[in-house]
Amino acid sequence: MGIRRDSEGTHNRIFAVVRRIPSGHVLTYGDVAALAGMPEHARLVGYALHALPQHSAVPWHRVINHKGGISTGRAWPGGELVQRSLLEAEGLHFDANGRTSLKRYRWKPDDGAADAPGTPD
Repeated sequence: MGIRRDSEGTHNRIFAVVRRIPSGHVLTYGDVAALAGMPEHARLVGYALHALPQHSAVPWHRVINHKGGISTGRAWPGGELVQRSLLEAEGLHFDANGRTSLKRYRWKPDDGAADAPGTPD
């Protein structure tokens, strides 16, 4: 079954990866896609996170774009401000351009990456 046909299972794989991101760290949409076993589908990660309810337990705010910035377009007005506030509360800093340091804050799952949902054994 293709990725798009199995949206519930695909979303669950994405959410499982996002739940593993520790407080004070981030991953990019592409990072999440790769860890979920779908390295060519970063945009799908955005779609899945966009579908979450506003007060979801999935820490959606820890997923940012490949430039270290917050991508707009959350499902509710002001979501980008909420995302930045949540990340700042976890200790992340943003520069004048609204970007954070991926070098400093990107989560590196170490050996646990092999255990990521959806990745082959």
